[in-house]
Amino acid sequence: MMQYRFPENFWWGSASSGPQSEGATLRDGKSATIWDKWFEESPNRFFNQVGPQDTSTFYDNFRSDIQLMKQLNHNTFRTSIAWARLIPNGTGDVNPLAVKFYNEMIDELLKNGIEPFINLFHFDMPLCMQEKGGWESREVVEAYADFAETCFRLFGGKVKHWFTFNEPIVPVEGGYLYDFHYPNVVDFRRAATVAYHTMLAHAKAVRRYRALKQEGQIGIVLNLTPSYPRSQNPADLQASKIADLFFNRSFLDPAVKGEYPAELVTLLKQYDQLPHCEAGDAELLAQGKVDLLGVNYYQPRRVKARANAVNPASPFMPEWFFDYYEMPGRKMNPHRGWEIYEKGIYDILINLRDNYGNIPSYISENGMGVEGEEKFLMEGQIQDDYRIKFVRDHLQWLHKGISENCACKGYHLWTFIDNWSWSNAYKNRYGFVQLDLATQKRTIKKSGEWFAEVSQNNGF
Repeated sequence: MMQYRFPENFWWGSASSGPQSEGATLRDGKSATIWDKWFEESPNRFFNQVGPQDTSTFYDNFRSDIQLMKQLNHNTFRTSIAWARLIPNGTGDVNPLAVKFYNEMIDELLKNGIEPFINLFHFDMPLCMQEKGGWESREVVEAYADFAETCFRLFGGKVKHWFTFNEPIVPVEGGYLYDFHYPNVVDFRRAATVAYHTMLAHAKAVRRYRALKQEGQIGIVLNLTPSYPRSQNPADLQASKIADLFFNRSFLDPAVKGEYPAELVTLLKQYDQLPHCEAGDAELLAQGKVDLLGVNYYQPRRVKARANAVNPASPFMPEWFFDYYEMPGRKMNPHRGWEIYEKGIYDILINLRDNYGNIPSYISENGMGVEGEEKFLMEGQIQDDYRIKFVRDHLQWLHKGISENCACKGYHLWTFIDNWSWSNAYKNRYGFVQLDLATQKRTIKKSGEWFAEVSQNNGF
C-alpha cells in the first residue's frame, strides 16, 4: 500500500552539469575553462590526477544516455550549457557545433518526454573571462548577461525552465576563501566582490529573459544548508544566525526578495569588507527576483559560539563568528564523511514557506556519494540499498513539507550517471547509473530501478 503520494505533475528526475558530464573538453571549438588551466598547473590537486577532460562522455553518448533516463522514468532533467563551448571567446561569435549539440540534446530530451531544465553557469568560468578578472570584473558580468541572452534566443523556444547559476556560493568559497578551487585566493573582500557581482550577473540575466517575453520560468539553484545551533544559548543562536547570513541569505535574499539582508550589510561594513557598489545596482538587484528556486541539500551545517578569541592578524573569515560543531550521535555517511540529516530538507521548505513568500521550489540536488561502490556489485549490478534508503527517508520529509503547504514541485537526485567531480574525479559515486571508466559501459543500479517505480507511481 502506498503511503506517500506526491502531487500531480511532480518533477521526478536528476541533475548534472556540462563540465562534469560532457567530456570533449577542448573539442569542436570549445575553449579552455579554469578547470583545464588548474589541471594543467596543478594535476596533483585532482584525485588520481583525473582532470576535466575525462568526464562522463555525455557529449558523445547523449542519445543512449537519454534512453536510460527514459528507462528511469524521468520526466525532467537538469544540465548546463557550457559558456566556453557556446561562445569560445567569452564574447562575440557563437560556435555552430555547440548550437548543434545543445539543440540535438534538448530535442532528444523532449522527444522522450523529458522536460529540459537548463542552467547557465556551473563553476565553469571560461579561462579567457577569468583572465579578465572573472566575477571580480564588471566587464565579465556584462559578458555573462550577453551569453545568457544568446542562450534564451537560441533555445528559449524549447526550454521553459532556466536557471542562472548553480550554487553560486561555491566559486566564492572555493576560489576566494578556502583554497579548494582555482584561482586559489584567500581574501574575503575579493570573495565578497565575487559574490556581489555574481548576483548582479544573475539579475541582468533575469532582466534580459523578461525582456524577451518568452513562455517559461527563470530561477537560480542554491545550496540552502540550514545552520543549526548547538543549543538555545544566546551565543550559540547568534553563531547560527551569522552563519546563515554568510552562507544562505547572502544569495537567497537577493534572489527571492531582490535585496540583501540589512544585518549582513551592517556586519560587513563594521569590518570594512563591503564590496564596491555603483549607482543603479540596487534597482538592478530588485529586478532579479526569481520565479522558481532550485534547492540543493546534502548535509546540515552545525555551529556553536567560538571557544577562542580570533587572531586579529589572520585573514577575515566567516569563522571569526562561529565554530563548527559535531553533534554527538549524528548519523553519518561513512564514505563521504558527511552527516545525514533528512529533516533538513523539511526545515528548508518551511523556511521558504514562512519567510520567503512560499516561493515555488523544487529539490534540485540531493544524493549520497559512496567510495569504492564496486564492493556492492552482485550479479553485474550495484546493490545500493543505502542510496534507496537515503532517498526514501528524504522524500518522506519532503512529503511532510508538501502536506503542510510548502510549494515544492519536484525532486532531482544528484546525479543521473556517475560523473566527474571537481577535484575528487570519480572517487565518490552518486549516480543511478554505474559508469565503468575503462569501457564507458553504463549499468542501471538497484536505486535506479527503484526510482523508476517511484516516478511511475508518483510515490511509494
